[in-house]
Amino acid sequence: MTYTDPRSYLYQPGLLDPDAAQRITREALKSCDDGELYLQYSATESFGFDDGRLKMADYSTGSGFGLRGVSGEMTGFSHANDMSEAAIRRAGETLKLLDPAKEQPAPPPRQNNRHLYTDGNPLELVPFAQKVALCQQIDAAARARDPRVAQVSVGLSGSWTVVEVVRADGFIATDVRPLVRLNVSIVAQDGDRRETGTYGFGGRYLYDKLFEEHEWEHAIDAALAQALTNLRSVAAPAGEMTVLLGPGWPGILLHEAVGHGLEGDFNRKGSSTFSGKIGQRVAAPGVTVVDDGTMQNRRGSLSIDDEGTPTQENVLIEDGILRAYMLDRMNARLMGVAPTGNGRRESYAHAPMPRMTNTFMRSGNDDPAELLSRVKNGIFAKSFGGGQVDIVSGKFVFSCTEAYLVKDGKLGDPIKGATLIGDGPTALNKITGLGNDMALDDGVGVCGKAGQSVPAGVGQPTTLVSALTVGGTAG
Repeated sequence: MTYTDPRSYLYQPGLLDPDAAQRITREALKSCDDGELYLQYSATESFGFDDGRLKMADYSTGSGFGLRGVSGEMTGFSHANDMSEAAIRRAGETLKLLDPAKEQPAPPPRQNNRHLYTDGNPLELVPFAQKVALCQQIDAAARARDPRVAQVSVGLSGSWTVVEVVRADGFIATDVRPLVRLNVSIVAQDGDRRETGTYGFGGRYLYDKLFEEHEWEHAIDAALAQALTNLRSVAAPAGEMTVLLGPGWPGILLHEAVGHGLEGDFNRKGSSTFSGKIGQRVAAPGVTVVDDGTMQNRRGSLSIDDEGTPTQENVLIEDGILRAYMLDRMNARLMGVAPTGNGRRESYAHAPMPRMTNTFMRSGNDDPAELLSRVKNGIFAKSFGGGQVDIVSGKFVFSCTEAYLVKDGKLGDPIKGATLIGDGPTALNKITGLGNDMALDDGVGVCGKAGQSVPAGVGQPTTLVSALTVGGTAG
């Protein structure tokens, strides 16, 4: 059944209507500083094509609510997948355990009418058979590229989510969020050696772009190029050396090693390496770090965050000086500043917390080729896989999925098994060059924090770091 009004998925006759939602919320939160009723409906699908066959096709829908009350530093939160007036009333009983608020209720979010992505549902617009056929087409094209292609995996996924934030003060905000993604993974084999290359892209739009031939052909080319490059890789060296980071996806290192440390909850509690440093130099001159949730159709973008606050461009570090943190409503109120539109949650079953949206470093003025020429002995890291970060210290360990030796300003052999080891604040101060080629990632980022995962974007220009510790396997 197709509804013309997306809110029809949230309000069902005989279960819940908008007036009842407002009435219950007002009653439940009457003794709280802040809070909201968060309603959500979501439909998701995913396809897994592997070894020339469709191995997995999944479709699911779900709906539910989260009711949150905030009093001082205390939070009461209840959720259920029963989106009915009776269930929400029962959830409201939990909030009676909170101490009554001592201050005036927090004001509602500011209103705006920006629309950053379509309301359309990608899941409904392309038939099942066409989605399977696309996976088959990509598989066949990838295998025809090179006789060394031993295995191809294709992942196609999409979701459509309707959310509504209802507040006790009468504020209501609704958002309809599409999200699609295509991933291609290729295993290349030469003799007994097998190596993998991957590439993916997506965003908050419909499936149209994923089905454009030049787009998925590019995905094949990029994944295959990485796999073939890794086939001829040599063992990575170890030790402290100059590191040149490529543009775009390597911004994941910035996201993890620096971004999380700039989230408001860690800084309010004084547990971040950046706590209490607003106005101080925390990075080399020229380094400007931004979190911007307002970028059209981007994976990490949101018209409103999950508390109803419009997203915005937040300049976190400007020319090396720490200017701001990313804040949800509760941490902003307790710190005496305005929320920044960074209150996010994985679903109705989770309470919001400060999270990144699209986080990137702005371009500098250097020619990327000139930056390469400055590297006398080091590595060029073009792509990363997973990593680990300690928020308190900013220490990180990241594995490279594609990297090269650099000698006297020239790219050398690709290397295998390289890891970058360091800490965010130190790395920021060792940046000695920023390219004029800032790029955002292609739309595959997933950010994890406190057990919650949300889509996020990253980016940066080509970045020269004078010294990082490289972990390798070369003797």
